[in-house]
Amino acid sequence: MRGNMDLLELRDKLDVIDAQIVELYEQRMELCRQVAEYKIRVGKKVFDKQRELEKLAKVRSLTHNEFNSHGVEELFEQIMSMSRKLQYQLLADNGSLGKLPFIGVDELDTKKARVVFQGAEGAYSQAAMMQYFGDQVNSFHVDTFRDAMAAIEEGSADFAVLPIENSTAGIVNEIYDLLQEYENYIVGEQIIRIEHCLLGVPGAKMSDIRTVYSHPQSLMQSARFLENHDWQQISMQNNAFAAKKVADDKDKTQAAIASEHAGKVYGLEVLQRGVNHSGTNSTRFIIVTNQKIFQKDAKKVSICFEVPHESGSLYHMLSHFIYNNLNMTKIESRPIEGRNWEYRFFIDFEGNLADSAVKNALRGLRDEARNMKILGNY
Repeated sequence: MRGNMDLLELRDKLDVIDAQIVELYEQRMELCRQVAEYKIRVGKKVFDKQRELEKLAKVRSLTHNEFNSHGVEELFEQIMSMSRKLQYQLLADNGSLGKLPFIGVDELDTKKARVVFQGAEGAYSQAAMMQYFGDQVNSFHVDTFRDAMAAIEEGSADFAVLPIENSTAGIVNEIYDLLQEYENYIVGEQIIRIEHCLLGVPGAKMSDIRTVYSHPQSLMQSARFLENHDWQQISMQNNAFAAKKVADDKDKTQAAIASEHAGKVYGLEVLQRGVNHSGTNSTRFIIVTNQKIFQKDAKKVSICFEVPHESGSLYHMLSHFIYNNLNMTKIESRPIEGRNWEYRFFIDFEGNLADSAVKNALRGLRDEARNMKILGNY
């Protein structure tokens, strides 16, 4: 029984110390508020990395063993992080956060827009473009994603439509890299359900087919269907090219695996729908322009940033979303070219650039992360 009493006494003592810690924390935050008011008056930056490093070294030196030294460092990193976030909030309340260099618009000017997509006539990118901009859109296509990005940067197109993510194959790495490289911005998105069809020339039947053309990924996604047929499979650069080849050759023994949209573009007949085995396969396309604009009713923000290659650095960046009550919906990382074991992070979160919570989080990230870039609000 005595052991149980000892435990209760120890817990009582912990409660007393915890109450003291809370009281001291609140005193500290009040002083931090006064520091913030001073910084606002004189225009001083919130984040002072050198001062924080000196502070961490000092509190570490006050401990009496290595375990406590690490623990106190972690504790004070959190306390100082909370202090910074309080100061950012006060800056926002005082209108001292500055304006973000993005202009809110009621709607995108798509009436006379010229739009570029990557691929050939009949590509899923074209179908996504038509769903977003309408069938009468003034468009042209290019061979590579980089060509599409260059076209909007130089102004030969107003918007580009690019695939960024597939529900089964994952992200399109190159698009993430190009978003960071070019001064282009996401202003919309379009999700397309991917349904591959077996397409043949008019009058062809399944029994006529001997050879199937398609992109390697589409052949792989249709493997279960193809296993039931003794057909030669030939890889093509993309599905639209496969459909074009079958249409040009006018050979009943040839078929393409591509979208129904591609079949319509090239005058082919659908021999069988849904030959890919995933019924939930879809691709997310982004609408990109070279202007820093966002629709006033936009609900998703995309950003990227780099972090120092040191313990806890990503955790500290993500705390800005937690503290400002922002819901992060996606995080991806890409290696930084020429810098081993260093990464650039791409994050999507819910919000609008006009929201004070979003401005607050972005201000903190801009001060503390490396090369933070807003990729768009849509």
